Amino acid sequence: MHDTGETVDRLVEWLDAGSGVSPERARMLRVLKISEEAGEGAEAIHGVTGSNPRQGNSHTWDDVQAELCDVIFTSLVALRTITPEAEKVFAERLGHAERSLNRWAR
Repeated sequence: MHDTGETVDRLVEWLDAGSGVSPERARMLRVLKISEEAGEGAEAIHGVTGSNPRQGNSHTWDDVQAELCDVIFTSLVALRTITPEAEKVFAERLGHAERSLNRWAR
């Protein structure tokens, strides 16, 4: 199994090395990239359902899964770009979700 944190760190290093933009701009661009990836997920949904008559059934559910993974990777890269404590921040947010589930289960 892959170490997600290590892979995200390597992606950030790779992007930083080839970026050519300031750290401030890189943060903003990486957060904006999440919207781009989410849009590709929406496009895949349209392709699965054939809701765009111009393109028809152009995608599969596997394509949707891949696009959702891209949204997750991109979000983790953006989070890591903003803070070196990305894993801790994510774990804390996950804790919030768990508390919500615990309140709901009562």
